[in-house]
Amino acid sequence: MRAVHELLGQLIVEYEPDAMAVESVFAALNLNTALRLAEVRGVVLLCAEQHGIPVHSYSPRQVKASVAGYGQATKEQIQLMVRAILALQETPQPADAADALAVALCHLQAEHTRRRFVFPSESPSTHAARAAGGATHNRALRISTGR
Repeated sequence: MRAVHELLGQLIVEYEPDAMAVESVFAALNLNTALRLAEVRGVVLLCAEQHGIPVHSYSPRQVKASVAGYGQATKEQIQLMVRAILALQETPQPADAADALAVALCHLQAEHTRRRFVFPSESPSTHAARAAGGATHNRALRISTGR
């Protein structure tokens, strides 16, 4: 685990990411595999926290639906869609590389949607109030009173 932490720390310093996206651990995996993935995920989360990088987590179904349009897509379908979306000359190999790219693409789509519907300078509660009509009412009041 130390090697994973050190390598990830070096990559963070080198590439200075704004955010990290990770896939949540799939519960139906072999118990030993799930435990190992959970351990590595914990190291990733710790390293991100130490560098002040926000982490966004997506379920395998969310990733598949985002990239392939179907939450039950196969690994091969994900590989082909990642290749098509990124206009790659070759299919990403191994499949884990395509999975990592799919998680990143899922996050980009989620972030695009979030930014489209929540203004960056607003908190979610301000956005909710505006969506409920508060800002429209205040704007209409200013127009009608001339203020």
